Amino acid sequence: MHTPDFFTAVPTLKLHDPLANFLGTSQDGIIEYTYLDVVKLAGHSCPTVACAYWLTRQALHALYGAELPERGAIRVEFREDLLEGVTGVIANVVSMLTGATVDSGFKGLAGRFDRRQLLSFNAEIPLEIRYTRLHDGKPLNHVDAAANPRLVAADPATFQLMQRGLQDRASPEEKQQFAQLWQQRVRCILLEHGDDPAVFQLQPGR
Repeated sequence: MHTPDFFTAVPTLKLHDPLANFLGTSQDGIIEYTYLDVVKLAGHSCPTVACAYWLTRQALHALYGAELPERGAIRVEFREDLLEGVTGVIANVVSMLTGATVDSGFKGLAGRFDRRQLLSFNAEIPLEIRYTRLHDGKPLNHVDAAANPRLVAADPATFQLMQRGLQDRASPEEKQQFAQLWQQRVRCILLEHGDDPAVFQLQPGR
């Protein structure tokens, strides 16, 4: 699989998953996700997928500090409905990284490791997503988060080239140029604006 070079430059997200540890899936239950992992899940790389990955990484670091985030012990609430806009795409990425699901996830073993009822929508929260750190099913603290990829402008030629491609009027060179410009913006969001508080907004709970 040949991917843009910048994929490997995007910092990874490392978590501890007690279920993975219990079942011997990984040594000490450590799981490390890359940006390429979420690209494979979504089937493509775009600003939405990039922001879902990076916002989750930033939020979990804000919740856990120097500790490893605990996969399966994070509740995630979305302000929008599952079917609204790109909420479903974002939720798929967030679910993969945190283990949180609505009711289709792992049911647990003897009352432990249950991943259901940790993901919800239509929440009354100030920003797009709320990540809550749990302990024995009870909240410890939370962070509200939102991504604003619109603040990272695309090359002016991008959308004209997109339209030509969607209408089957683009030359091979134009198709290649569009793809390069599209991924150039994704790279800029992740590597140049990853620590920009205007693009990735975090609001710790009070």
